[in-house]
Amino acid sequence: MTAIPPVLTLEEAKDLQKMLPAEIGPGLDERELGRIEERFGFRFAADHRVFLAAGLPHGTRAWPDWRGGDPAELAHRLAGPAEGVLFDMEHARFWHPDWRARPAQTSDALRLARAELAAAPPLVPVYGHRYLPATAGEWGHCVLSVHQSDIIVYGNDLADYIRHEFAGRASGLPTRRSTVRFWSYFVNGRPGIDVRAPTPHTPYAVSAQEAVEYLRMLALERLIGRRLHPHHLIEAALAALVLGVETESLVLLAGLTRAGSEGADALFDRALVELGLAEGLPTDDTDLPWESARWELVRWWLRLIVNGSMAPADGGDVIVHEGWEALAHPRALRPLVDRVDAYHGRGANRVGQGVQLAAAIVAEAGRLLAAGPWPPPDRPGPAERKSSVRSGC
Repeated sequence: MTAIPPVLTLEEAKDLQKMLPAEIGPGLDERELGRIEERFGFRFAADHRVFLAAGLPHGTRAWPDWRGGDPAELAHRLAGPAEGVLFDMEHARFWHPDWRARPAQTSDALRLARAELAAAPPLVPVYGHRYLPATAGEWGHCVLSVHQSDIIVYGNDLADYIRHEFAGRASGLPTRRSTVRFWSYFVNGRPGIDVRAPTPHTPYAVSAQEAVEYLRMLALERLIGRRLHPHHLIEAALAALVLGVETESLVLLAGLTRAGSEGADALFDRALVELGLAEGLPTDDTDLPWESARWELVRWWLRLIVNGSMAPADGGDVIVHEGWEALAHPRALRPLVDRVDAYHGRGANRVGQGVQLAAAIVAEAGRLLAAGPWPPPDRPGPAERKSSVRSGC
């Protein structure tokens, strides 16, 4: 059984907020917190309450403005998770196994689903479409990333989530199971991906140029907080040496064993410097976390899908969660997201349909790669991405 994380203190919350690419205003006092809870009909979880008392992040609309925000917009974001489930219930035939039998008429099914959802603990936005359950007096619940009924753990608790999302520091701990009534089914009760797990692909480099590119892509993945095990770095170094790319640190990295792999990160950093890659890594200088790095990675993940180095559904999931969601839902990626959604639709059970839907993901990945300049010119600008809304974002 996984232990519940320790109680978040006010000082710890202030330290976490120093990691945020946001302005931090005065924290919410007890009177303000109470008014918010009374107005919107929920109670903040204990750690969420402490976090907001330490300071109120603002600067982009991804942060809910609990002090001066538009009440209608806040209500819309609070309703987003339930509305996303209802959308999938109506259009993707989703039905929660704990609900009563689904009525034949869609209108009746919607009415029953709304009643069931009204009894579930509300999810409260933390940032964008990352949510904490409203569990008064409780702390340590997982932060959930909500994409309609595609819901995954994005942090073992609030502190773990902040370090992962904004400092690129994955905890290294196994993902905890959600324990929140109703919502835990989406995380624990059916297949999903751990967004902090290593990207599920096979190495592809067959030339020195591709070997160097592969090292750069691993560096970008690490920048945005994806997990890299030491053996991934060792294997990348070995491949580079075989293909004629050689530096002092690559030789040392390639020679590490599993028993002595704790020095892999440091040797990888040194190899990046020796290859001239370190100074060319993108910076985190926009209102979206690691925007430039993510666009580079999306293009790479698309190539992995097309060249067969990553399964279409796995690659699609990674792009949905690290690209589409984190980049404020760029229009250019919407067709790919729709195909990933269709693949995961619970109606895709007929013989051969899964193969066809996977092929559709590959075809759309190829179309995106051939479509023109990168990043796509129709990605959302600052004003659009601040108001981007899908499942509460």
